[in-house]
Amino acid sequence: MIKKFTIQKIGIMAISMFILLLTLVPLTHGELRNRAESFQAIQVPILLYHRFGPMASDSMTVTTDNFKSDLKYLSDNGYRVIPLGDLVDYYFGRKKSPLPHSVVITVDDGHKSVYTDMLPLVKKCQIPVTLFIYPSAISNANYAMTWSQLRELKETGLFDFQSHTYWHPNFKKDKARLKPAEYESSVVMQLKKSKERLEKEFSARVNMLAWPFGIYDDDLIRKAKEAGYVATFTMERHPAGNADNVMVLPRFLMTNGERAKTFARSFLKGEKSS
Repeated sequence: MIKKFTIQKIGIMAISMFILLLTLVPLTHGELRNRAESFQAIQVPILLYHRFGPMASDSMTVTTDNFKSDLKYLSDNGYRVIPLGDLVDYYFGRKKSPLPHSVVITVDDGHKSVYTDMLPLVKKCQIPVTLFIYPSAISNANYAMTWSQLRELKETGLFDFQSHTYWHPNFKKDKARLKPAEYESSVVMQLKKSKERLEKEFSARVNMLAWPFGIYDDDLIRKAKEAGYVATFTMERHPAGNADNVMVLPRFLMTNGERAKTFARSFLKGEKSS
């Protein structure tokens, strides 16, 4: 009887120690994903815009009226716009799962129409937005915002600034035309220089990255981790869910041609677009 009790006691102690060790070992991204799967199932569309204007001069421009219509649809149908950082924190177990009918709004590049057309609507609706910026264009390119305008956006408390590399390269083309060492050096520069410049300008943490043209591979993801990014984003057309890797989170590219029908049926109801 004594021997049996001792064995049982030792077994319980061993299990307890194993559980304690699990809590002390840092989780990998795969383990984080598995951990997320034990939480409430989520389906959070991350919407990706680029620029706005009175007319759609190209496929990446959404008319200001259509963007206003998008925001009205969200409001009228009970959707809540949440900060992108809150969604990322969910994957790391730092926040509870987003409530149903949650959606995220992001904008790539830093086009001046974000300041002229988007800002008034964002302020009116009081919604959070994440801007993925490539700093080389800011205050340099005639199509881009200035650092002063970006600071005005920051003062609203509604905009978060994250990295879109330093000058928006096409990594696939660069890899084909550059020597391996040159390509490696270029990638590291693009990832680090953007992060450093944005952190310096805004005195804020930059730890998320949107891949230019949606191009990524395992090596680029590894380099992004080494540069200090904890989450990266693509242009794959489905809502972010429990099974998604936080280093490859999907976003819906919003174009002016895809309006109410796809916006309601595909983007916000968890259906993949055809």
